[in-house]
Amino acid sequence: MLKIYTLKQCSTCKNALKWLDARSIPYETHPVRETPPSVPEITAMRDALGGIKKLYNTSGQDYRALGLKDSLPSLPPADAIQLLASNGSLVKRPFVIDQNAKIFLTGFRETEWSKIFPQP
Repeated sequence: MLKIYTLKQCSTCKNALKWLDARSIPYETHPVRETPPSVPEITAMRDALGGIKKLYNTSGQDYRALGLKDSLPSLPPADAIQLLASNGSLVKRPFVIDQNAKIFLTGFRETEWSKIFPQP
């Protein structure tokens, strides 16, 4: 099942869910702040996308407050993953994962999603 970690007031998340609904693609949503992705999910996403920085919400307040722009490159990989798993505000959203179907997406870019999901 497609899992989507979202923030209720996030317009990008709302657009992604509308897009999936219009195509009748089933999914389950999870509030990213209250229940961030797990360490295994983050690890799988990092491996699929080829880097940890792509998983961070680089425009978020927590990212700036923690000075991650400068410190993230030198963080040990396990620490960078644990930081995401413990603070959902740091996670780029929507965070979309289905390990069985090998779907790994962050953010919503319609052209990219159209290549992965069937057309209506």
